[in-house]
Amino acid sequence: MGFLPQIAQITTDEFCENLFNLWLTTYFCFMSQPKLSHLAGTLVGSEIVKLGNAISERIRNGEKIYNFTIGDFDPQIFPIPADLEALIIASYQQRNTSYPAAEGVLDLRVAVSRFIKEWEELDYAPNEIQIASGGRPLIYTVFKAIVDKGDKVIYGVPSWNNNHYAHMTGGEHCVVECTVENDFMPTVEDVQKHIKGATLICLCTPQNPTGTTLSKKSLGEICDLIIEENKQRGEDEKKLYLMFDQMYWTLTYGTTVHYNPVTERPAMKDYTIFIDGISKVFAATGVRVGWAMGPESIIGKMKAILSHLGAWAPMAEQKAVAKYLLQKDSIGRYLISFKSEIEARLRTIHAGFIALKEKGYPVDSVSPQAAIYLTVKIDLAGKTTADGTLLSTQADVTSYILGEAKLAIVPFSAFGAGPKSPWYRLSVGTCIKEEIPEMLGKLETALGKLH
Repeated sequence: MGFLPQIAQITTDEFCENLFNLWLTTYFCFMSQPKLSHLAGTLVGSEIVKLGNAISERIRNGEKIYNFTIGDFDPQIFPIPADLEALIIASYQQRNTSYPAAEGVLDLRVAVSRFIKEWEELDYAPNEIQIASGGRPLIYTVFKAIVDKGDKVIYGVPSWNNNHYAHMTGGEHCVVECTVENDFMPTVEDVQKHIKGATLICLCTPQNPTGTTLSKKSLGEICDLIIEENKQRGEDEKKLYLMFDQMYWTLTYGTTVHYNPVTERPAMKDYTIFIDGISKVFAATGVRVGWAMGPESIIGKMKAILSHLGAWAPMAEQKAVAKYLLQKDSIGRYLISFKSEIEARLRTIHAGFIALKEKGYPVDSVSPQAAIYLTVKIDLAGKTTADGTLLSTQADVTSYILGEAKLAIVPFSAFGAGPKSPWYRLSVGTCIKEEIPEMLGKLETALGKLH
């Protein structure tokens, strides 16, 4: 017997009783959940990872998806440098499998010091460098070392995970809504509104998710603001620090130049903590070797926190990276090929979006500057599909382009921007060049069905 005939035979009293029982079951199921910490109850998981997992599931089920969501690399398209791979294998064969030092093995910290000096003209001694398993634990420990509950944390949106780290440390969110006119970067005027009493400013350039960079002028002005603010604070007052995430700094294209706060304003060395590593520069996201550089007093506290977390980069990888960072010629050769392949993908997709824009479709794209990301605009809210469905929200738009064009990209709302933002991050780390025209064709077809 089908479901509808069964319902037809249920009396009003029986229906009410069943509804009450369903409510009761749901209520007790909810009430039986264990009470955990406030953080556990309020923390939101990574929206990008969640979306990526959902896309991967659709692909596993046989659906053809152009997946530009995760800021990662397909190792079949972008393998790590062959010389680094050989060094890692040799390191395991040499049985470098014990615990590393809490601050990172000395030869790696020496190598990082030399690498940064040679490539970026920054002077940091080994005792001013902290090694960890990628950028995430380093960013977390910067927050834990500096931010107390209620401290003001200034960051722009869209940006990667600053909202979550501020939440995890109980910081006061001082959010700057960034715009395309400023390449989605905060201006000195934006920062100035929040700077009194602030503890931490978070900057990332080249930026995840936008692939844009902070200009020399803007960076200098923000640094001047930090220096002046710290001059006005007493000896017993907490200083204002800058967390400067430059994980993508080697991946710049065309005339784009990467600038850093310490080179621009040497006085910033007392107040800057750099976040850096091999994850993006060598397509080595899974190798998990990152480093922070900053004042020894802060680096020492980060070491203490990390020693309890155990978020160390593996010993074998540390030993291998220590040797590889000194191979300037090998790194140079790798970067030439690696960067040209990424840039080609970014520019081809950008040109495709601009071509669609010129045909009158409500899309746009920011010219590629850096990193592995393209900022694209798909402004379809208010449009109606062929079957009469209204795309009333940006979430509807995201769902439509996934279902109709098979295009998976991450909305800026996943990076702290408002839910109505029509901008998206498109990541090319898993992009197959030959599929770009096909993807753009499907997108145009999907756009053409709307009215």
